Amino acid sequence: MDYIQDKEEIMKNKDYLDELEAEAIYILREVAGQFDRPALLFSGGKDSICLVHLALKAFRPGKFPFPLVHVDTGHNFEEAITYRDNLAKQLDEKLIVRYVTDTIKAKKLQDGKGKFPSRNGLQTYTLLDVIEEFEFDACIGGARRDEEKARAKERIFSVRDEFGQWDPKMQRPELWNIYNGKVNKGENVRVFPISNWTELDVWNYIKREKIELPSIYFTHERECILTENGQLMNTNEFVTIEEKDVVVKKKVRYRTVGDMTCTAAVESEAYTVDDIIKELKEAKISERGATRMDDRVSEAAMEDRKKGGYF
Repeated sequence: MDYIQDKEEIMKNKDYLDELEAEAIYILREVAGQFDRPALLFSGGKDSICLVHLALKAFRPGKFPFPLVHVDTGHNFEEAITYRDNLAKQLDEKLIVRYVTDTIKAKKLQDGKGKFPSRNGLQTYTLLDVIEEFEFDACIGGARRDEEKARAKERIFSVRDEFGQWDPKMQRPELWNIYNGKVNKGENVRVFPISNWTELDVWNYIKREKIELPSIYFTHERECILTENGQLMNTNEFVTIEEKDVVVKKKVRYRTVGDMTCTAAVESEAYTVDDIIKELKEAKISERGATRMDDRVSEAAMEDRKKGGYF
């Protein structure tokens, strides 16, 4: 009886973040056990930073059973790239970087055009090339189901065919935390250990674990282009500034740090993690909906890219 009462007391006091963390660590260990050549996709963004932190808990004092891999668009925020390089060096883990710029030249691809020339779609080619180069059979990423409608259709182990394509109608059942990593030659699996987390969960975990982040996630003053729909777009060497543009200096932060030609800032007074958590509790629009310009092209924009091999 005492044992049952003690167990009930433990479960009552258990932080829900412990459950999310335990699930993610279990998934990472399943990847290490089921696949021969896994990789962890690491961009220097908050979600992939959390994945690295979880991998430390899963595998230290040993080395990671996979390299860190980044598909660099060449349009990345400097703060995220500096953080990426410093963390890999600090942890003494292997970092593989492949550049979309090189893929554009090698495959004679059409670079992004227009005022905000995003390379997000072109990342697919580089990602598929790096998977082929190193024969990765699993790629771990920080996508979450709350990000976007297409993400919500994914399983935690998401199988891709020999062409890297995703079919939302051909997903495997995942019952009782049993993950099927069986793949045929040429196929690979995209793995999402924090799929069941929300943006707010990520920030609560960052707070609890005292995880350091690039400064771009916190409020700072930045010059931005104010678009017709009210988005604050970063001014940089890749964005065309026209006479009619309204350029403003605002206190902003970034909720996500993708291609800086299509990632908007949000006005903010959030200087600390606690400030950000408070701000998110009052937010009325999703992370990607608020900040990713290319996700506004159509309702199926992300799903179409994923079917073509995008992460």
